[in-house]
Amino acid sequence: MCKGMVAPSDNSVLEQWRQPYRDGVLTREEMERYWDEGYLLKHDLIPAELLEAVKQAISRSVDNVAQELYKAGKIKDLCVDADFFTRLTKLEAQYPNASVLVHKQGVLPAEIADLWSSPQLMSAARQFLGGDIGGHPVWNLRAKTPQQEQATVPWHQDNGYLHPESWKVLQVTAWIPLLNATTRNGCMQVIRGGHRAGKTCKHSCCVGGTWYVQMDEEDAARELGVDMERDVVTCEVPFGSVLFLNNIVPHRSLDNMSSQIRWSLDLRWQRPDLPNGFYGLKDCITMAKASDPEFKVDWRGWAEQDRSPLQKGAVSADKATEVDEAAKKAEEDRDFDTTISGPWMDRWELVHHNRHVAAHLAASAAGKQQWTFA
Repeated sequence: MCKGMVAPSDNSVLEQWRQPYRDGVLTREEMERYWDEGYLLKHDLIPAELLEAVKQAISRSVDNVAQELYKAGKIKDLCVDADFFTRLTKLEAQYPNASVLVHKQGVLPAEIADLWSSPQLMSAARQFLGGDIGGHPVWNLRAKTPQQEQATVPWHQDNGYLHPESWKVLQVTAWIPLLNATTRNGCMQVIRGGHRAGKTCKHSCCVGGTWYVQMDEEDAARELGVDMERDVVTCEVPFGSVLFLNNIVPHRSLDNMSSQIRWSLDLRWQRPDLPNGFYGLKDCITMAKASDPEFKVDWRGWAEQDRSPLQKGAVSADKATEVDEAAKKAEEDRDFDTTISGPWMDRWELVHHNRHVAAHLAASAAGKQQWTFA
């Protein structure tokens, strides 16, 4: 598909996605709501001990980043007395965008793998997808530090980051906050029913100083048949609850106006035999088989494969000064690079050039592209 093109409406997509109801953690009514509205908030699904273990793993990741920054002389205070919800903010005050370094750690911790493959989440995944289930390679840990532009995600469809070969494949996302996600600390909003056209809108890149793609509200109203006043739903998600989405329902996050970090995870599943849209960089991992009810996922190898340095590419650079400066900066701070780029930057119109785009163009021009998915 050409850059900037929009997929045609296809109502049959939703009929292909819809599964007959089977018993599980979600009721028949909840499943119907997911199919009809494109999202579902399921309360009290995840045991607290699983989430607490994940928080401990994240704390280790934050400490690893802090120690590396300290050893390199980038920061003077390790902030060891700060708690889980403030330490990274304090580190970021010394080294701007330190949260991106945590986001870019692409090796899957065992505690997140345990949550992803937990009986509660896998029960829901089976209800959405059937018997054979694959874990999608695009999983994310998000540190939404207070009043930080790069932590506020604009309106988009997840398909906007993926290759069109997967646009008609159902990908189920579980968005899981690690505290009570509220309007004040930057919870999610969805456009109810925005998936019903079975369509992926045109997006543009990149928003402000970020690496994010954005879907225009007028395009959403016209192409998806939604009412931006009536259909926007604010989803406050209590700790232990899960917001389930599909890959074409539009959504965004609000600004974090609190004093705490809004930590969250997004974990995805799809049928493992269908294209995942990850540009051929990494396959899904089989997490369940219909033919083997006792199947246990083997995370070895897959979980250790860092998702960041996955592919080299080449595109023409049309911003010579920015590209040269970005290349120089990347070389100077190779181990502490806080830029994020990916192939979606080549797919959509670049309406705003920033350090992420410049780094992408510099690496591409040099044939040294390293893609980290948003």
